[in-house]
Amino acid sequence: MKKIIFLLPILSLMSCYNTERNCKDFKTGKFKFEYEVDGVKKTTVFERKDSIEIETFEGKTDTSSIRWVSDCEYILRKIHPKNMAEKKAITMKILTTTKNSYIFEFGIVGSDEKQRGTVIKL
Repeated sequence: MKKIIFLLPILSLMSCYNTERNCKDFKTGKFKFEYEVDGVKKTTVFERKDSIEIETFEGKTDTSSIRWVSDCEYILRKIHPKNMAEKKAITMKILTTTKNSYIFEFGIVGSDEKQRGTVIKL
């Protein structure tokens, strides 16, 4: 009985915890996404203006359209795809936010395979 009384306050505190998601703070602005490929650090810088995103990666600039599904989810589609892979839309979902960054999940629309990353607002 003592164990139950001890666990009750802990469980009630855990149930009150909500992940912070202030997604509206990230609909526009300039951002940086860093990741590693085969041990090499890569950086993508992009600017988002609600319905358009301009991305620069390794000196090349590309533009994508954005369709917001909700405050925390959007679909990204390249405006000028160069091959079949670039024609596929990407779904993006913001999972958690902080003051100047967010953790997101992304993948090709219709695919169950997802990846995660962190974006920093510049």
